[in-house]
Amino acid sequence: MTAIKVRFAPSPTGRLHVGNLRTALVNYLFARKTGGQFMLRIDDTDTERSTAAFETDIRADLEWMDMGWDFEDRQSSRLERYDEALAQLFKAGRAYACYETQEELSLKRKAQLLAGRPPVYDRAGFKLSLFEKEKLAAEGRSPHWRFLLNDTEVSWHDMVRGDVAYHMSSLSDPVLMREDGRVIYTLASVVDDIDHGITHILRGEDHVTNSAAQIQLFEALGCSAPTMGHVALLAGVDGESLSKRLGSLSINELREKGIESLAIASLLSRIGTADSVKAEADMASIIASFDISRFGRATAKFDPAELEKLNGQIIQGMSFDSVKEQLILAGVDCDELFWETVRGNITFVSEAKVWWDICTGKIMPVIGSKNVTNAAAALLPTGPLNASIWKEWTNAIAVETGLKGKGLFMPLRHALTGRDSGPELAPLLAIIGRERILARLNGVVA
Repeated sequence: MTAIKVRFAPSPTGRLHVGNLRTALVNYLFARKTGGQFMLRIDDTDTERSTAAFETDIRADLEWMDMGWDFEDRQSSRLERYDEALAQLFKAGRAYACYETQEELSLKRKAQLLAGRPPVYDRAGFKLSLFEKEKLAAEGRSPHWRFLLNDTEVSWHDMVRGDVAYHMSSLSDPVLMREDGRVIYTLASVVDDIDHGITHILRGEDHVTNSAAQIQLFEALGCSAPTMGHVALLAGVDGESLSKRLGSLSINELREKGIESLAIASLLSRIGTADSVKAEADMASIIASFDISRFGRATAKFDPAELEKLNGQIIQGMSFDSVKEQLILAGVDCDELFWETVRGNITFVSEAKVWWDICTGKIMPVIGSKNVTNAAAALLPTGPLNASIWKEWTNAIAVETGLKGKGLFMPLRHALTGRDSGPELAPLLAIIGRERILARLNGVVA
């Protein structure tokens, strides 16, 4: 049995965002679930917009997501190979030179649309005689190259969409090489997939028509096309295109905001499937539960609020050791007790700083019931303050005041934290300290 190989092929012309990261994640999870290999291919043939900085960022984002790759390559190192493939296609009669400028092609498309015809390339380049080609070359025109599609139906069984069929008469012959010699994605991607032994192509549904043409291109180069799968694109919660609303939402921005990589992976691995979204404990759990057959054709909706909710749930299960570095960066020099006390009340690790400042800094206490706070100050036990004295202390206050429940605990919370809600107070006593506790119970800023 042939080992499964998939690839993620970003262009280093920008940072990863939730849309293209989802494509990467689906490929990564499929490879890991099946015991296959995950390839990183840098599609850097757009020399005008590709930068080393963006490539560095892409690699850093994938590593932060815990999505390591097994092997890699880059298109800029394979230009001679694409020239060879183009020559092979030309020799087989499947590639031809075209001399129209972009302006001329645009005018053709407009004329076709005005006449009510589909804007399909008329194969004028294919019909040129040798004399006409030589004349155009003498005028200083350099050709771009197109792939000659066979006028047949292309069909395949899609891993997500089921049986798919396209008739090539509805498509223009795709451009393979620009007039300046720069290879187009259509050719480069197919050649790369052949040479690297890619067995499965998983990408967005916006590539379905590309896949139809590329299947013929695979065959023209003497190979069978990989198994295809086209995942529904992401949209906002209201159904609007993600690219319009949140397309600029980069993984780096989410990271800087305090979103955990596991929250992103938990959400992106499930939306668009028949399974409910839940916070996973680690990447291994996400891999174990992944099933490409669970993805449907309905638009997958990305909700930032759902992501934040997942983030809070994941933080609740994070150990002190796993967040210690983040806490220090946030200015929180705490111990394990503090973290375990506050983690259930925050959405981002950085929010622990709010409770650290409440416990160790100065606040304006809110005195709602002097009857409770005066009794609390008078009855505060001597000796070390810790969670074990909480019950003894509050029972004594209840006996003194005749209050219990919310009537007793809310005045204490208001005085000690200045807040209506928050973590359990008992474990925080030792962190707030006797001096601050007494001062706050007496209404003093401390």
